[in-house]
Amino acid sequence: MVLDLTMPRLSGEDILARVTAEHPEVAVIIVSGMNQIETAVRCVKAGAFDYFVKTAGEDRLVSGVLRAVRMLELQRENREVASRFLGGALRHPEAFAAIVTRDRAMLAMFSYIEAVARSPQPLQVTGESGVGKELVARAAHALSGRNGPFVALNVAGLDDGVFADTLFGHVRGAFTGAEQLRHGMIEQAADGTLLLDEIGDLSTASQVKLLRVIQESEYFPLGSDRPKRLRARLIVATHDDLAARQAAGTFRRDLYYRLCTHHIRIPPLRERPWDLPLLLDHFLAEAAQALDKEVPSAPRALVQQLAAHPFPGNVRELRAIVFNAVAIHQGGELSAAAFAPGLPPLAVAGPAAVNPFSAVAQLPTFDEALELLLDEALARSGGNQTVAARTLGVSPPALSKRRKARQR
Repeated sequence: MVLDLTMPRLSGEDILARVTAEHPEVAVIIVSGMNQIETAVRCVKAGAFDYFVKTAGEDRLVSGVLRAVRMLELQRENREVASRFLGGALRHPEAFAAIVTRDRAMLAMFSYIEAVARSPQPLQVTGESGVGKELVARAAHALSGRNGPFVALNVAGLDDGVFADTLFGHVRGAFTGAEQLRHGMIEQAADGTLLLDEIGDLSTASQVKLLRVIQESEYFPLGSDRPKRLRARLIVATHDDLAARQAAGTFRRDLYYRLCTHHIRIPPLRERPWDLPLLLDHFLAEAAQALDKEVPSAPRALVQQLAAHPFPGNVRELRAIVFNAVAIHQGGELSAAAFAPGLPPLAVAGPAAVNPFSAVAQLPTFDEALELLLDEALARSGGNQTVAARTLGVSPPALSKRRKARQR
C-alpha cells in the first residue's frame, strides 16, 4: 500500500495504525509533502515499511515498492520453508520421480525445492559433476507453476559474443551474417525456466551482461534499441565453489549475491552409499530395457564393492559402469569381470574358499556366529544397514529385525 499522510476525513497515520493492526501482511509505504524527520520516525515505528517525500524522484519510489515486494516474497518463502520442514512429507513427490534416492539430505533438499520453486528469484544449484543438477532443475521447473518450457544452456566455453547472441538473440542486420531474426534462449524460455549450466566458467564480460539482466529484468537483442522483459525464471548450476571464486576475485561479487538467494547443494554419491542398492537396481533395469535383455542378477557383494569406490563421476559414473556391464553380460549372474577395472576387486566366495571356522578350536553357536557376521557386515558397510543386508543376502527389514532382537 502506498499511503498519503494528508487526506480528508481520516489521516494517513490513522489508516496506517488500522492496516498494521488488522492486516499485518500488507507492507505500507508512506508518501508525504512534508519532509519532517519526526513524522517519518513516528510512521516507521508504527509499522510503515518506508517513508518518501513527494519531491523525491519517481525511481526512488519504484525502488521502494520493489524492496517491499521482495521483503514480502522472502517472508512468504520463509513460512513455506518452515511449514515444509515441519510437515515432513513432500506435497508433490511426483516431481522428483526421476531422482532415485531415499537419503535424508536429499529428501530435505526436495522439501526446500518445493518451498522456493514458485519464487521469481534465481536458484543456484551446486554439486560435483554427475550428481544430477539438471534433474533437480527440472524438478524445480515442474513445481514452479510456470506454463513456459524448460530450456537449458551450457555456458562453458562460450566467448562473450557467442554468449550474448545465444542468450539475447539478434535482429536482422545486427552484424555481418545476421540475415534473419534470431530469438535468444531467454525469449525461448519465456514464462518458463532457463537453466544456465556451468555458470562458474562464465567470462567476466558475460557476467556483467547477466548481472544487468537480473537487476533490470530486461535485455536488448543484439542490434536492437528496444528492450525486452525477462519473463523466465533463472536457475544456474555449477560444480565450482562460487563463494571461493568471488572471494578470489574471479567471479563478480554483485552477481554472486544476486544468484545465491536460493541455494541447493546436491551431496555427492559417496556421501549417500545407502542409495547404491536403489540406483544399482534402477540402472540394471534401465540398461536391460535399453539393450533389450533380461534384467541380470547382481552378486551379493557387489554393493559392498561399489560402496568402497569414491565415485568421482557420481551417479553418471555408476550408470556408465552398469550399462557397460549389462552390455557385455551373456547370461546368469553378473560377474566381477563385467565391471570397470577402476573399481575395487570383488571378492567372490566359491568352493575353494577357506572355511573361516576350520582353524577355530571351539566353534561358536549359531546365534554367536550370526552376531559376529552381523557385526562384520555392518563394519564393512560403515554402519549402513541396506548395504550390510545386501552383502549378507537378506532383506533390510530382516536385518533390522535381527538387530532389534539382539538389543532386547
